[in-house]
Amino acid sequence: MRYRRLGRTALQVSELCLGTMNFGPETTEDDSQAIMDRALDLGINFFDTANRYGGDKGAGATEEILGRWFALGGGRRERVVLATKLYGPMSEWPNDGRLSARHIRAACDDSLRRMQTDHIDLYQMHHIDRTAPWDEVWQAMETLVQQGKIIYVGSSNFAGWHIAQANETASRRGFLGLVSEQSHYNLAVRTVELEVLPACRHYGVGLIPWSPLSGGILGGVLNSDDTARRQSSFAKKRIERLRPQLELWEALCAEIGEEPAAVALAWLLAQEGVTCPIIGPRTMHQFDGASLRALEITLDADTLSKIDKIFPGPGGTAPEAYSW
Repeated sequence: MRYRRLGRTALQVSELCLGTMNFGPETTEDDSQAIMDRALDLGINFFDTANRYGGDKGAGATEEILGRWFALGGGRRERVVLATKLYGPMSEWPNDGRLSARHIRAACDDSLRRMQTDHIDLYQMHHIDRTAPWDEVWQAMETLVQQGKIIYVGSSNFAGWHIAQANETASRRGFLGLVSEQSHYNLAVRTVELEVLPACRHYGVGLIPWSPLSGGILGGVLNSDDTARRQSSFAKKRIERLRPQLELWEALCAEIGEEPAAVALAWLLAQEGVTCPIIGPRTMHQFDGASLRALEITLDADTLSKIDKIFPGPGGTAPEAYSW
């Protein structure tokens, strides 16, 4: 396993981040624990979750699964760089969500209790809260750092100017600010290249792509025996809309002798500013598949050029991409 610095920090995280959103609603607790054990055995040390994860098991259920796994001991917690998120409502009460200082501190305590740990390595805001002044947000985060409950702060689904605004405010307060940003980024969704990725590069914020296979369609969906990804009407419409590109994509991957999922992940790892994509396996078979192979693939300039022709980005960074 190779490791990269998380943004401008000295923290070392694996080139793949284990996403746990399926743990509970889609993956049994026993299978979830087996996947986490397997991840550690392979050197994956970066685990991502959120206080809202749990699906039909209820908000917080996924964090509780992690907590029971940590409680098994064996150095599990000590070897994991643990990331979780807050923002979404945890109940119907008006202050039980978003980014008020009150909720930030309360949500952190609740996540610590559910995960049976005394600290969170990376505490992430799951979405921007336009009603929360940045001085209020940072005051709460600073308190949590001083109390030893969190170490680093990250964001998710922020616009480029949100990242700039957040880190400029943090700098004025003498605080480290955002060190990471989770964004929707893959070959089929490259909007972040306009402003989010340039902002991350400028401020030393590590980009952590979520949905790196675009809901599975970049994983060889046209030739896959797994029809689960193609059941919904939304998925069917999306596949048909992108079919010409997907046919070229899968043909290119076959030409270079690699699984599409592995190539899609390797492409993300080749982008400047990307720290590690999040993989969210539902089964051990998915986990042991193309994800790990991606770490062994180096895409040459010719292949990268061919990929860009199949899935062209927005044309560069803003404003040049749309102004000139």
